[in-house]
Amino acid sequence: MKVIEGNVASPLGFSADGLHAGFKKRKLDFGWIVSEVPASVAGVYTTNKVIAAPLIVTRNSIKKAQKMKAIVVNSGVANSCTGVQGMEDAYTMQKWTAEKLGVEPDLVGIASTGVIGDLLPMDTLKTGLSKLVVNGNSDDFSKAILTTDTMVKTVAVTEKFGRDEVTMAGVAKGSGMIHPNMATMLAFITCDANISSETLQLALSQNVETTFNQITVDGDTSTNDMVLVLSNGCTLNEEILPDTPEFDKFSAMLNYVMQELAKKIAKDGEGASKLIEVNVKNAPNALDARMMAKSVVGSSLVKTAIFGEDPNWGRILAAVGYAGVDVPVDNIDIYLGDIPVMLKSSPVDFEAEEMQDIMHEDEITITVDLHSGEAVGKAWGCDLSYDYVKINALYRT
Repeated sequence: MKVIEGNVASPLGFSADGLHAGFKKRKLDFGWIVSEVPASVAGVYTTNKVIAAPLIVTRNSIKKAQKMKAIVVNSGVANSCTGVQGMEDAYTMQKWTAEKLGVEPDLVGIASTGVIGDLLPMDTLKTGLSKLVVNGNSDDFSKAILTTDTMVKTVAVTEKFGRDEVTMAGVAKGSGMIHPNMATMLAFITCDANISSETLQLALSQNVETTFNQITVDGDTSTNDMVLVLSNGCTLNEEILPDTPEFDKFSAMLNYVMQELAKKIAKDGEGASKLIEVNVKNAPNALDARMMAKSVVGSSLVKTAIFGEDPNWGRILAAVGYAGVDVPVDNIDIYLGDIPVMLKSSPVDFEAEEMQDIMHEDEITITVDLHSGEAVGKAWGCDLSYDYVKINALYRT
């Protein structure tokens, strides 16, 4: 697998565009991804019981059509908790986009992100849609989906499948309210491989647990979040089937793209100054390892300690203890970077200057060795700063 410079328009047969329509005062806020041909599609969605209208429309269309031609996205207005009118507006958003592209509505996915409770300004939507073009500025799509994000989040890779080269690319937005089993995040992944929607869904479902569902910023789960994967077959490779080496290779590509996007989201948490990666190893099973990693990275006390550059192993151990994992607590090792701060559940001395250098870095790795099995798990998050409170205190509905 080779990492390349690219975006969601890099795979064969895809294009994208982004522009300022007026959902936000100045920044880009509207865009689409378009495939030359209807693509196989897979999706995973928020676990919040309150589900936004665009997500409901998209999920239902995927169930019916099993294909997707385009995804249209606005930022600034979430169209969530907007009742019957919000649902009507979501269907209208889908219908207008389909009419512009000359396709059936169920071949169009829609997504919205922004302030909850506001109705979509439909005149703004219509004006923006009239300006979107196929083969537009694909880099601008990456900017148009952002809200409180401070950076675009893209990744692209290629891989050989026999004589054919398959390209996969992803884009995401997300900064606050990140605590998936999906959370305020949108991610769109495009690929030119020949793979059915059913097999694509299998690959996505297998990989979401170890990637997007292992990030946390503030423990909140949003109403609008989803990950969509489109693969249009334009490479003309032999169809990728389950339980084959080709499927494993495809799944590895997807895992890499999803993990990189997840880490970029975690690093861009609202007000964050540091990315935190927690590695749990030698756990009884993979689920326990993931649960414990997420418990540690989600701890507010651990987050604030990392922000304050304090190697507070006690807070880490506390998060290990309440993770809900049944392991012996008398043989746990904890490392910050490559420096042990606890061995066999007893604190160890370390060089203050060496530790200070590690804590000053913008990416902090915490390793927890349980000595209770062979399973491993990872989770990603960020520190909790003064700016997080400021950003969310000043945010207005």
